[in-house]
Order: sequence, then structure tokens, then C-alpha cells
Amino acid sequence: MTDVPPSADPTTPVAPEAVPEAPAEARRMQLLGLHHVSAIVADLDRTTAFYRDVLGLALVEQGDNSDDPGSRHFWFGDAAGTPGSLVSFMEYPTMDEAVEGRGGVHHFAFRVGSADEQAAWRDYLRARDVPCSEVFERGRFASIYFRDPDGHLLEIATG
Repeated sequence: MTDVPPSADPTTPVAPEAVPEAPAEARRMQLLGLHHVSAIVADLDRTTAFYRDVLGLALVEQGDNSDDPGSRHFWFGDAAGTPGSLVSFMEYPTMDEAVEGRGGVHHFAFRVGSADEQAAWRDYLRARDVPCSEVFERGRFASIYFRDPDGHLLEIATG
């Protein structure tokens, strides 16, 4: 086996400052943003009660997981199911609890249009017995944090 220098190994992470940025017109491949985020939950009925009934997301699709027939998979987002608004959940009630650490997802964030709307969400969540942080100023945006029924850390960010 030939040794591959770290700079040529596609599995070696590259520091962002080491990647030269190509001019936009020269790029033939471009990521346009997030399409969706998927998470694993124990109970999709409980998840629906939270994401649809508390957070107000539309349940845009429900059915079997195409990669694991017989397992339920629900999609939430805006009423049209627009990519970028989507969060999907796969139900695995007997799976072990997650352990936070490297390789896992820390949180995912929803966006609101103003600090006033963010404060209204904080108060709304607390009024529904969903523990929620105070506002954290982040410089370019501000954040509040709370957890869903399965313990996923969620953020509502301004901007």
C-alpha cells in the first residue's frame, strides 16, 4: 500500500483557510443551502404534537422510511414542503439514547425575522412548559435554546 500525503487524502479534513475560493462564475458545482435535517425519535405521535402543535410546522408527509420499510418517517416544514424548511424524523422506539460527542449533531436552528419575534417565541415556549434559555447575543444574530421531547437541542435565531 502506498502512503498518501495528508493533503491528497480525501478523508483528511482540510482547514477552511487552506481551500482557495473559486470565482462564482467558474464553479460548476455549488451547494445551494440545506435541503433538510433528519433526526431519530422514539415516538412520532409525540414528535408531531411538538413540532406541529407547539412549533407550528406543517406535517407535509408521513409514511414509511424508504430506506427501512416498516419504519415510520415524517416530514415537517412550511405548508409547501419547501426544501430548506424541512425537518424529518424517523421513528425507532427501541434505539438507545444518543450520546453527545464528536461526529454527532449539537443542535439545529430555526430562523425568525426579528428580536421581538424571538422574545415572543421564548415567552410562548415557557408558557407551554417548554424550558427555554434567555437570549444569547452572538454578534451577527441572537439565539434562544430549548429541547424537543426526545432531547434534541433546538435554537431559534434572529436574522
